Amino acid sequence: MTLCGSVSAASFGCQSNRIAIGNLHSAASKCGYRDTLDQNNILAFRVSESIGDGLRIPEARAVKIRSRNGARPLQVVCVDYPRPELDNTLNFLEAAYLSSSFRTSPRPSRPLKIVIAGAGLAGLSTAKYLADAGHKPLLLEARDVLGGKVAAWKDDDGDWYETGLHIFFGAYPNMQNLFGELGINDRLQWKEHSMIFAMPNKPGEFSRFDFLEELPAPLNGIWAILKNNEMLTWPEKVKFAIGLLPAMVGGQEYVEAQDGLSVQEWMRKQGIPDRVTNEVFIAMSKALNFINPDELSMQCILIALNRFLQEKHGSKMAFLDGNPPERLCMPIVDHILSLGGEVKLNSRIQTIELNNDGTVKSFILNSGDVIEGDAYVFATPVDILKLLLPESWKEILYFKRLEKLVGVPVINVHIWFDRKLKNTYDHLLFSRSPLLSVYADMSVTCKEYYNPNQSMLELVFAPAEEWISRSDSEIIDATMKELAKLFPDEIAADQGKAKILKYHVVKTPRSVYKTVPGCEPCRPVQRTPIEGFYLAGDYTKQKYLASMEGAVLSGKLCAQAIVQDYEFLFASAQRRLAQASIH
Repeated sequence: MTLCGSVSAASFGCQSNRIAIGNLHSAASKCGYRDTLDQNNILAFRVSESIGDGLRIPEARAVKIRSRNGARPLQVVCVDYPRPELDNTLNFLEAAYLSSSFRTSPRPSRPLKIVIAGAGLAGLSTAKYLADAGHKPLLLEARDVLGGKVAAWKDDDGDWYETGLHIFFGAYPNMQNLFGELGINDRLQWKEHSMIFAMPNKPGEFSRFDFLEELPAPLNGIWAILKNNEMLTWPEKVKFAIGLLPAMVGGQEYVEAQDGLSVQEWMRKQGIPDRVTNEVFIAMSKALNFINPDELSMQCILIALNRFLQEKHGSKMAFLDGNPPERLCMPIVDHILSLGGEVKLNSRIQTIELNNDGTVKSFILNSGDVIEGDAYVFATPVDILKLLLPESWKEILYFKRLEKLVGVPVINVHIWFDRKLKNTYDHLLFSRSPLLSVYADMSVTCKEYYNPNQSMLELVFAPAEEWISRSDSEIIDATMKELAKLFPDEIAADQGKAKILKYHVVKTPRSVYKTVPGCEPCRPVQRTPIEGFYLAGDYTKQKYLASMEGAVLSGKLCAQAIVQDYEFLFASAQRRLAQASIH
């Protein structure tokens, strides 16, 4: 086994060109894709029976575990929590209606060929919904792995390591609809409705916010806060509640107006003690945007609180049951291909070539291939878009505003230990560490990664700006010092207790856009001033900010804009054909 390994998520894909451009199904096999219904899989989980719509009964499952390091396979009993009843919430129904609008829209007299750059969730979503509307998307991905910010790779031992630790909330209506539309709801592993925080002053101990299933929102959230007496005192809770009243009464208009203040500034303005910020919102800020409360826009926190407090299951969390490229991205690709679309990997865009009138003529790839279409979409991170913007566009105010939007660095750490750690939960955990954000023992929380004998901790190292250029060994050393506080009886910084078998460090120099005060007016709508050119990505204008949900919604809004512009785009395509025939 290799002791260590790292990858820059900005430039590195799967480890040996495993995915061929023209055959994604073959690619999945080469990457080691295993159907979870295969009894010889790492895990043989039996799918829960469904009763009615959106209700699943928790069921014990016999799990067959592959042997590692000579360990004998064991029979382990696991219990799934049922999928929460999301389908009748207003946000879910709104998202479902938007999805259905693509399937029910009039079929185009001639499908448009739409060229989309970037096969992250935004690009995949754009392509999926355009295909639903009867068009022919061509999705181009620069790397040899699907997923963008949810990409993952397989090492020589057959273990996966990911770009980030991804959580699927009940308050993600477009993402939840997408799972349902693809028929993969059973790939989400729902956890108990709790938020669990480490206690820095009590090493090895945790404090919980437990949401009662019997209570509606926002009472279940209020109950969870009131019942927790370990992190906040009663006077602090009262001051926090009073400070939040304007947000609860003012609604979305008030929330958007707070973009100019940092979390720390807003809390002090509302008379909320700094200890509330330190105890709760440092962890929350780092989980939402990988930065501290003195930098994060309060709008981001208020949007999250609004979703969590106004929706009964909004803060309920689920883990994907395996690696994201295969378990989430491939079903989207399969859907796109089934409707006549195309997906090509290893197709990095070198230049956006323009017509004389400043519109897009083609995308020129590094390979020299020229890709033409009826419309074009950039679904890459904002930093990549800015690098490739044509000079003649840079002074247009719409694009000029993008300068304020900058990706935030983040590091994802995976550590495999020689033993099963006991001081952990089958859940996401907020570390409340100065160096770490959230973490989970993926050998417990994720079916594909399950191992009864050894723990694999996946941790988000943030804020990472001062660490992104440091060596992997320095990052691991710093991580181990923090883990020694979280696992005082099991982990020592010098590995005097649990030993590291191996680790992977994934560095993303520019991840989601940094949600600092004043950036909201700079976020662009999906339809650009350039005719036939559109944007998708979590940085574009949508109400879920920098998140997987925001990426999926941005793709739907981008597809919606293109469908609305069909007559114009079709007429433009006809003119180009006529002009080409003349010449």
